[in-house]
Amino acid sequence: MEPSQRPVLLTESLHRESVQPVSRDEPSAPLPERILPPKDKRENLAAFLIGTVVTPVVWALLTYFSHFPLKEAAKPPAKVLTIDAANGSVSKTVRSFGKLAITHYADVGTQIAGQVKEVYVSIGDSVKAGKLLAELDPAPQTARTDSNRAQLARLHAELSDQSAQAEFAHLQYQRQTKLMADSATRAEDVESSRMNMLSSAAKVEAINAQIQQVEASLKEDVSIQRQSKVVSPITGTVVTLAAHNGQMINANQTTLMRVADLNTMTVHAHVAESDVTLLHKGMPVSFTTPGLPGKTWTGKLTQIMPLPIEDTAQQGKPTFYEVLFDVANPDHALMSGMNAEVSFLLAQSEHTVTIPPCLLEHPKLSGPQTVFVADSMGKLHERKITIGLINDQSAEVVSGLRAGEKVVALDQSIMPDCVRLANSATEK
Repeated sequence: MEPSQRPVLLTESLHRESVQPVSRDEPSAPLPERILPPKDKRENLAAFLIGTVVTPVVWALLTYFSHFPLKEAAKPPAKVLTIDAANGSVSKTVRSFGKLAITHYADVGTQIAGQVKEVYVSIGDSVKAGKLLAELDPAPQTARTDSNRAQLARLHAELSDQSAQAEFAHLQYQRQTKLMADSATRAEDVESSRMNMLSSAAKVEAINAQIQQVEASLKEDVSIQRQSKVVSPITGTVVTLAAHNGQMINANQTTLMRVADLNTMTVHAHVAESDVTLLHKGMPVSFTTPGLPGKTWTGKLTQIMPLPIEDTAQQGKPTFYEVLFDVANPDHALMSGMNAEVSFLLAQSEHTVTIPPCLLEHPKLSGPQTVFVADSMGKLHERKITIGLINDQSAEVVSGLRAGEKVVALDQSIMPDCVRLANSATEK
């Protein structure tokens, strides 16, 4: 490009125009109202303004926003946890704690004094009714028995003699009576013979009374002799033993040993006053014991004590009542004094649709409720259902839900615990 054809910048043009000499002799031309540069000069002006004004503004904006951290990329949504509605059973129960005790037992003692001659059993031995358990040696009682027998023999001899005398007196009286009829005797002799007859008869009666008394004493001695042999009153197991060979026993000593029937045990459960009114005789009941984990025993409620357990009905203390039921114990695995965790069955629903109660808006209420069910695409749908029985682990769905449908809680933070609850209920 030739120098004459080089584009003239706007500033250069203005400068040239401003320094152009003016002749003083020539009259000055009037100034135009508005001086507009040519088109290429206007473009140069726009470029100048952008460089001097817009660029600093853009740079300032970039510098300002560089102080703010960039927004993190959105994370993919977490997997939604669901629980399948399952087929199962739901039961409503009253829970309590209790102790096992022996149902039938007999304390074996004696009414005689003496020395223990021999003990034939040990603790844990099984015995039948009538089996000889121990034998005593009541020596003083034997001497009294011999004395009573001797006295009885003497009285019988006296009775024979007195009976003969009474018969003779009776004959004498009859003879005197006949003589008196013939006026061959005196009245005094008749009265004397009559008195002798009555006296002899009275002596015979007295001797008979003494014989009865000695015989009664002798029967008592025989009974006592029989009690020197201690036998079992029932069939069972020896659970306590307080006698040993050579021991001196006092008359009417309380207990030598205890024999118990261990085939049946009784559970003494303590039930709170708020629950005892829900119970009734004959209702099903079950229990477990820590001593034998993994095993459950069942029975029927037999008795509800009408009075509260001692020291539980005081002011400021909860009141408990004792409830009894028997349980079969054929293998004698259950032992007296074991702890029992008892469940009284109030109601039960089997072969029904169940879900964990933590999925419900009101986990402790029966009746209409709302849950959310996930379809095959993972989309949630609101569902109206009806709840029946509820316990801590399961809720019975009466209507509105089928087994296998996936139920979800909108609050996903509770779902892990809810899943564990559902799994534990399935295992049981």
